[in-house]
Amino acid sequence: MLALAACLMSAALSTGPARAQANFDRPGGDYLRSPVQSGDPADCAIVCERDRHCRSWTFAYPTAPDQGAVCWLKSSVPQRVPNNCCVSGVRGAGVLEPRNSSIEASIDRFGGDYRNLELNKGDGSDACKALCEDDHKCRAWTYARPGYVGKSPHCFLKKDIKPPRRKPGFISGVVR
Repeated sequence: MLALAACLMSAALSTGPARAQANFDRPGGDYLRSPVQSGDPADCAIVCERDRHCRSWTFAYPTAPDQGAVCWLKSSVPQRVPNNCCVSGVRGAGVLEPRNSSIEASIDRFGGDYRNLELNKGDGSDACKALCEDDHKCRAWTYARPGYVGKSPHCFLKKDIKPPRRKPGFISGVVR
């Protein structure tokens, strides 16, 4: 019995903190839907923390400026499903957004633009990055999800590398 308790305690300590994940939805279990004026997934996580009935949440990015972002509070913890529409998490989780050497999630590199393009519906940050990589003048780029700058996604190509600043709904990168 003591060995079983030690094993369970060891497993619990080694798992680390739970974190919300970008590009996942948790369909089902909804009991409350509310707008998120800031457009920031972290605000949805905070609403869940403050509601004793909340077990998990899903933040849906806006699809148009007039629709806005939405927070769905859930009374259960549904299975997560990959979907670029959303950021989801469980109560007690912080927001974990993808970070690597070429993608900066929730980052805007404001200024230095020499070209601003409206992308096709469904085009993601990879399309913006590819446009920058194919243009010898481009040193950095910023992608705005639909609903943050206009109804369609936007790509900002930059001749200068500006400092990163946190801005939900935007993804940036430096290529040269």
